[in-house]
Amino acid sequence: MNQPLRHASTVADTIRFDILVSDGFVLTELAGVVEPIRIMNRITLRNGFAFRYLSRHGGRIACRAGMDVATNPVPERPDADYLVVIGNTDPAAPGLSVQDIIRRYTHRGAKVVLLAEAASRHIAETTPDSPHTTHWENSTVLGESPVSFDPKFALAVEDGAILTCAGMGATVDLILSLLTRHVPTAKVMAVAGILLHDRIRDFATQQPIGGPTVNATGDRDLDGAIELMQANTEEPIPIHELVAILGLSNRSLERKFKQRLGTTPHQFYRALRLNKANNLLLNTSMSIQEIGIACGFLGGFSGPFKAMFGVTPQQVRAQRARHT
Repeated sequence: MNQPLRHASTVADTIRFDILVSDGFVLTELAGVVEPIRIMNRITLRNGFAFRYLSRHGGRIACRAGMDVATNPVPERPDADYLVVIGNTDPAAPGLSVQDIIRRYTHRGAKVVLLAEAASRHIAETTPDSPHTTHWENSTVLGESPVSFDPKFALAVEDGAILTCAGMGATVDLILSLLTRHVPTAKVMAVAGILLHDRIRDFATQQPIGGPTVNATGDRDLDGAIELMQANTEEPIPIHELVAILGLSNRSLERKFKQRLGTTPHQFYRALRLNKANNLLLNTSMSIQEIGIACGFLGGFSGPFKAMFGVTPQQVRAQRARHT
């Protein structure tokens, strides 16, 4: 998993991170890169790691949270060890089309890290046959494109000079893992402790929500039921058939859902499908009717959707149109 860098940086050198942002970048991911680096420099009493903010043309770049950062233009001849491209919740955003910039860095031996939507955009533009990942939510967007995408929902996947990552909270795990390539693990664990990050998750760790084999509860039967529900949202399995597959009784499954999740199997299954519908409404151009079919609501889903989210699917689409 942790492959050494291909260029000549040594522990004695300053390891340089270039952080590329575009309009609407995700502040959580930016902090997930910068804070572990900043804390590492503090506890080691030396500036062994440096970072700078870049954008394609330089200037102040704003995130969706209302804050902005001053950036330098991307250099023609980069000298950084890492380029980290921050996601921005919209894989189609023009600022995430950065293949020319990626080539500048990989040509000079740098590792390129693509977070969430930046990873999705890279996958869509390069149609790689090699391993890759992105945030689970973005898999529906890729599913609309001609890209052959078989998501494993790992937190991160490294393939040569390219490292794709789910982003969000996994960004901290990723940067801490990269730091272990340059300093003793004990120091990285000290950084993790300051961040109240009780463990550094391995790249192969599955994302906690949305993956097809997520262990949500630790109860084998309950997790098996959830996995079957996740795998069958378009054509929902009747609960009596689901328990037959699992070798349980209806009463036993009802009890497990009530004790662990405070709901019934039917209610949980419907909420799972409605969450998927909401994701498709926000992140794809599928029609509302197509989304209903894809989520197992052949007769429409406006009523249950409004009961869960407080707005209708049509209102979600109207709000999305106003913000694009």
